Amino acid sequence: MYHSKINGLGFYVPDNIVTNDDLSKIMDTSDEWIQERTGIKERRHIIRGEDTTTSMGVKAAKIAIERSGLTNDEIDFIVFATISPDFYFPGPGVALQKELGLKTIGALDIRNQCSGFIYALSVADQYIKTGMYKNILVVASELQSLGLDMTDRGRSVSVIFGDGAGAAIISRETDLSKGILSTHLHSEGEHAKELAVLAPGMGGRWITEIIADNDPNDESYYPVMNGQFVFKNAVVRFSEVINEGLQANNLEVADIDLLIPHQANLRISQFIQQKFKLTDDQVFNNIQKYGNTTAASIPIALTEAWEQGKIKSGDTLVLAAFGSGFTWASAIIKW
Repeated sequence: MYHSKINGLGFYVPDNIVTNDDLSKIMDTSDEWIQERTGIKERRHIIRGEDTTTSMGVKAAKIAIERSGLTNDEIDFIVFATISPDFYFPGPGVALQKELGLKTIGALDIRNQCSGFIYALSVADQYIKTGMYKNILVVASELQSLGLDMTDRGRSVSVIFGDGAGAAIISRETDLSKGILSTHLHSEGEHAKELAVLAPGMGGRWITEIIADNDPNDESYYPVMNGQFVFKNAVVRFSEVINEGLQANNLEVADIDLLIPHQANLRISQFIQQKFKLTDDQVFNNIQKYGNTTAASIPIALTEAWEQGKIKSGDTLVLAAFGSGFTWASAIIKW
């Protein structure tokens, strides 16, 4: 039997910093308003033509591969999580394979929004535990800035999101006391439209209809969010899925060395921290700098925490996410 372990980490964010004050120049908002509601001070937006979802994923993946000590030829499979692919189809996994010059290995695309990285991690974990693959490249990348309504109408959503990518090499581990101990995945489609982009889509309005109407008031192709409803569900599901992971491994809250939550809203993370009575050293947040990078937020935070020396051998890590779908997930890792 095998466990899987994280064998290399990398992240990339664009150089272009967009502050709250920058946003206040193009919409009716302010630094105080944004920080009070989200905790965000700045985020990164790509410069059109310089980055894509795939190119950011490639840059993060190259760092992760180098840190793993593996060669490209040792990568057996790709799992790519995103809600913002370069094309409607095909997904970015195959583009990543091409740009990295990898062998003709399989590439799987994951569409689970804010929970995407943990879902992708779970898939990779199962492939390795069954012995099918030895080294899997997991990438989460999001280019959201070009799809936001950067006007007063969209300010409550658009100030939240940023661009970036994170990557991890998941490799075989023979020591069953280490690695990814368990993952826990959930969904509740009943609330799908509470946080969504409703068009274009085959089941609703297609792009040709949107273009034909040329309606400047059509908001269906911009993200919509019932903020209070999402917040209330998030704090409940975060708590549930963290507890589920701890119980599955006979662990207590006191055993958590570091919790890395999806960076959706600093207020959500602070609520969870207070509920579990965790110290500041037990929770890692970086939404203040990068905003909500959806599927990429956890691998970016995980990489940054590791780079800052906040993760040590033997530590118990908890990853947890909640987002559109609704989907939510957790992973328990012994480093």
